[in-house]
Amino acid sequence: MTQATETKQKGIQLTEQALQHILALRNQQGKDLFLRVGVRQGGCSGMSYLMDFEEPSQVRDNDEIFDYDGFKIVCDPKSLLYLYGLVLDYSNAMIGGGFQFTNPNASQSCGCGKSFSV
Repeated sequence: MTQATETKQKGIQLTEQALQHILALRNQQGKDLFLRVGVRQGGCSGMSYLMDFEEPSQVRDNDEIFDYDGFKIVCDPKSLLYLYGLVLDYSNAMIGGGFQFTNPNASQSCGCGKSFSV
């Protein structure tokens, strides 16, 4: 098994709005947590996005780690195949607000933007 790698070139991009919102959510948890981003089978387009906070001790040896000035995003290698180049944005608009995924690997996305197909 290889050791977790910290990548300088970010395969998962965050806009400033997304980073600020994620940091605010993490601060509410009262812990220094990482953000895990991934995919799973399901959703109306075949695959759905996953995002959740995770303890640093739960990072696996083969996870990719992306550092944003001390805040870390982790992604497993299988998910990264589908997410490489993803841009995660956040909008506080009343209609259509929340996290938005712009995935260059998606051939099709559902109307809500939370699932995709490749």
